[in-house]
Amino acid sequence: MTLISITDCRFCSLISKANGEDPIGSAPIADHWLIIELPQPWATQVFQADADIQPVFALMRKVVLQGVKLRPIAIAPDREYSQPGYRRILYYDRSHLSMSAFEPQEYLVPTAKLGEFATALLKQISGQPSHLERFELYRQANCSMRDILVCTHGNVDVACSRFGFPIYDKLRKAYANETLRVWRCSHFGGHQYAPTLVDLPSGRYWGHLELETLDTLVHQQGNPLDLYRFYRGWAGLAKFEQIAERELWMREGWDWLTYQKQGRVLKLGENGLLHWIRHLLRWIPSRRLNRLLERSKQDARWAIVQIDYAAPDGSVGGSYRARVEVSGQIQTAIRSAEQMTLVPVNQYRVTGLNKLVYP
Repeated sequence: MTLISITDCRFCSLISKANGEDPIGSAPIADHWLIIELPQPWATQVFQADADIQPVFALMRKVVLQGVKLRPIAIAPDREYSQPGYRRILYYDRSHLSMSAFEPQEYLVPTAKLGEFATALLKQISGQPSHLERFELYRQANCSMRDILVCTHGNVDVACSRFGFPIYDKLRKAYANETLRVWRCSHFGGHQYAPTLVDLPSGRYWGHLELETLDTLVHQQGNPLDLYRFYRGWAGLAKFEQIAERELWMREGWDWLTYQKQGRVLKLGENGLLHWIRHLLRWIPSRRLNRLLERSKQDARWAIVQIDYAAPDGSVGGSYRARVEVSGQIQTAIRSAEQMTLVPVNQYRVTGLNKLVYP
């Protein structure tokens, strides 16, 4: 175990890293990203507190409660990227199940129209009539832009600001260019993995980052193993698929990141009683109950998953099947605090990985 000082023990991410917590499988799954430029300081509940976006917060919650996998994130205005009187909105979605990255749209909307625009976009996401075409004149060219969002949201957890800002500062000063923007962003989950970031449009999450890793992460060159312990997973896959996907990346190399892919759990190893309770309760028409049932699957002892993939030009493709199982438990801290509370969490490994051969 890595030794840390008493004064550092209040930071959850240092406890997590020192105790060897593996961040893989912690990437929140998403089909849609709604990223809105909002001035700092940010409250804990940033979208509830901001006057310009507060009127649409209820609609945002309604869309999520309907089962839409939407990730709303705030980004801080930037001296170079931002324009007075306007707000930038980045929207990414998975238009197809099998993708290598999310489809980007970008708008630069007058601040006075921000709520109206956000309402129209949310209605479109939920399948309602939206008249989003009224905002087409504010749409920006964004086909080749890469956006890296670093969580520095200290009002959610102090670890995010304490460790996130140095990573943001290094990326912003040393790596940002005409095709790569770097933003400070609000919390998107996993402060015990701070410093953490999400890379878009690829949709890949990273955590426990160190300054020495940034060159490999940005340029995607060198040995992928150098990033192994910092990878949280890809937002297009769920927990057990993310764990298997990391091993496939190590096997296939950097080209793997460009492959279109989709995954599914074929079998889940869990307590038999829990399985039957879930089977009976799934007939009850309750979205909240269904979400709780889905969440309960996260602690399964093992899973058999399949990931199908193909190169964009069709030159490479196939399927892998993997067994993911618990390798042990570690103690970790979920939140930073003066008096730290530790909780046990399962750690997983891939014990079988086979490429399927079809006749």
